[in-house]
Amino acid sequence: MVPSWQPILLRSERAIHMSVFVVRAFVRLHEHVAANAAILKRLAEIDRTLLEHDTALLDLYEKLLPLLQPLPDPPKPCIGFQSKGKS
Repeated sequence: MVPSWQPILLRSERAIHMSVFVVRAFVRLHEHVAANAAILKRLAEIDRTLLEHDTALLDLYEKLLPLLQPLPDPPKPCIGFQSKGKS
């Protein structure tokens, strides 16, 4: 059995304002969830791109590393008398 005051209470101005307030709160919540999902998707894309770049940069570094090593010292000329053959 529904109390006799309920229809009047639900149609009151305060009840209408609260109902609108609740609906707006759920709409805002839905918008925030949708925005967070879009942000998370974009962050995942950026992370994937950075991982690809990291791999490419590591390959490039490994290829350039031998070029960055110092050159070996050139052979020093011998000082003094050297014989070209055995005597």
